[in-house]
Amino acid sequence: MTTYIFKIITLLGGLALFLFGMDIMGKSLERQAGGKLQTVLAKMSSNVFKGFLLGLGVTAVIQSSSATTVMVVGFVNSGIMTLRQAVGVIMGSNIGTTVTAWILSLSGLEGDSFLIQIFKPSTLAPLIAIIGIVLFMFTKSEKKKGIGTICLGFMALMTGMDIMGDSMSFLKTEAWFADLMISFSNPIVGIIFGAVLTAVIQSSSASVGILQGLCSTGVVTYGAAIPIILGQNIGTCITAIMGAIGANRNARRTAMVHLLFNVVGVTIFVIVFYGLGLFIDWRFLDSTAAAWDIAVIHTCFNVAATCVLMPMNGLLVKLAYLFIPKEQAPQKTELLDARLLSTPAVAVQRAHEIAGEMAADAAKAMHLAMGLTKKFEEGVMKQVVELEDKTDRYEDALNTYLVKLSTMNLSVHDNRILNTLLYTVSDIERMADHATAVAKAAREINEKNIEFSKQAKGELSVLEQAVLDIVDRTVGAYGSFDREQAARIEPQEQVVDTLVREIKSRHVRRLRDGLCTVEYGFVLEDLLTACERTADHCSNVAIEMLQVAEGKLEAHEYLNALKAGELHESAAFAEQFAQYKAQYAFPEEN
Repeated sequence: MTTYIFKIITLLGGLALFLFGMDIMGKSLERQAGGKLQTVLAKMSSNVFKGFLLGLGVTAVIQSSSATTVMVVGFVNSGIMTLRQAVGVIMGSNIGTTVTAWILSLSGLEGDSFLIQIFKPSTLAPLIAIIGIVLFMFTKSEKKKGIGTICLGFMALMTGMDIMGDSMSFLKTEAWFADLMISFSNPIVGIIFGAVLTAVIQSSSASVGILQGLCSTGVVTYGAAIPIILGQNIGTCITAIMGAIGANRNARRTAMVHLLFNVVGVTIFVIVFYGLGLFIDWRFLDSTAAAWDIAVIHTCFNVAATCVLMPMNGLLVKLAYLFIPKEQAPQKTELLDARLLSTPAVAVQRAHEIAGEMAADAAKAMHLAMGLTKKFEEGVMKQVVELEDKTDRYEDALNTYLVKLSTMNLSVHDNRILNTLLYTVSDIERMADHATAVAKAAREINEKNIEFSKQAKGELSVLEQAVLDIVDRTVGAYGSFDREQAARIEPQEQVVDTLVREIKSRHVRRLRDGLCTVEYGFVLEDLLTACERTADHCSNVAIEMLQVAEGKLEAHEYLNALKAGELHESAAFAEQFAQYKAQYAFPEEN
């Protein structure tokens, strides 16, 4: 009895180490892949076959079909991906997840050759652990540390697998365990067991690994393994189903397609394989299966199911619509889906994209508002107000999302993007506010029939062009995180300040000479204030991208040092300032 207790403790310890290693390795692989996962999945899955290849590749990289399908559900819920695009990715993820089983099958290698001995877990795990700990502890590069973490996770995975295999060796002599394995030869019992086990641990890769570990007992037959593997494919759908709770209809249909794909695939296999078994004696079902055989069965089933069902992808979509029918109310998409937080690198990329859209809307509002100063139209004014309201909604959603993201473990690169967004979202929103201020000034000009002098119109035209240019440069740099473009924004902002001061000075002279009125001066002041502050916010965004996000100088310290010539980029700043000053020169006063 005592022996059994210690064996069970060892088994559970090996299982814990195995699951821990799989979790660490998967999350580290996700971090290394970063936000590229979203770009690849959402923008390149234009048809089912492309989606299949991408789903296969991404899942093979991050070692988790559950993570891939939850991402896909989040993308559909956010409107990034269509339901039809999602179908191919889901099919590919089912094959991509089989890579883990092939890695774990190394535990079944037998032979005395040097190559086989190297790849046995008892040798490979320590070698990878040595490489991993060296990279993790003795390198400064974040990428190398990430690779080291992946290696350490792999070591824990293989070591846990080895411990499980050794601790379960006693089961081969236990009659009750042999009877249990025989009961799993019943397709219904085996499928239910595989589905429940996978649903509980929410990882088909992990449940397949456990089954491979059980193979070390020498009691697991093909007849027991096949139904369990079929059930595992159904059980893995639970993660996507849970992730789709509360999502829009298309996102729920995506989870339903995942479930239908696996259920239909299993049903077809059971009918064909066990139906033929009524006429054909499948003698191999009584043979003992090894870890390698589990990987072969797992892969063959998923490849066969995909080959059969890929041409029928339209039918799967129709079935999903049958289970989750259309409603009359318009379908809402989630701007920033909380499901993507399960893959932080993807969530950062999505937040960055939304912030880029917000900046583009702010720029569009400013362009429209500047046009109103020349020709006022109430419909355009309404567009400016709607864009400003939209940026307000963006700001609220982003702030909530970014605060949640800030508590997560991110790479240095993603953390810099996150910090930049946290500091700059309010600046982008304020740019839209100032666009509204310009539009209101334009309305006042129209209502009061204010007519600026030809000289004043020329000056305002130069200023407005300078402001639009700096806004466009800021939006471009912000959307692509282009630091080179960001470095050119501050010289432009200084030129805008110079233009504003010069216009004010010239206006005072025209007032003194009786060429302008005080009433005109109030509207002019509103326009100048909006232009100057818009440029200030552009400057804030650029400085955050260049300095604060990296934990360097504070904004004011950076600006003072830049203007005082104390930084290596001061010379470039002076040169660019002179260039922009010449570009935005006022016409000579009469």
